[in-house]
Amino acid sequence: MEIKEAQAIIDRWIHEKGVRYFDPLTNLAMLTEEVGEVARIMARRYGEQSEKDSDKAKNLGDELADVLFVLLCIANQTGIDMETALQSNLDKKNQRDATRHINNPKLRNNP
Repeated sequence: MEIKEAQAIIDRWIHEKGVRYFDPLTNLAMLTEEVGEVARIMARRYGEQSEKDSDKAKNLGDELADVLFVLLCIANQTGIDMETALQSNLDKKNQRDATRHINNPKLRNNP
């Protein structure tokens, strides 16, 4: 699925099932909440914190999809074409950071 298609699918879902978009600040709070759920899984599953039994059933992919859903909601309601925005962002990174990471000795010494 392309990003434009995902944005269109989410827009249809919002208007057919969700009634309307939440206000942008509500969506920002929801995005923060969803990112927090991703952080909890990452910290316990891949970090140094121990994973509680109640956390073991959490699905990282599902939580990342929640983040993407809310992010695309925010893009839709603020008129941002995320395919264009992402391409522009990648172009910027390719120009600005063309050798930055390759020449960073800190990245070569860590697995």
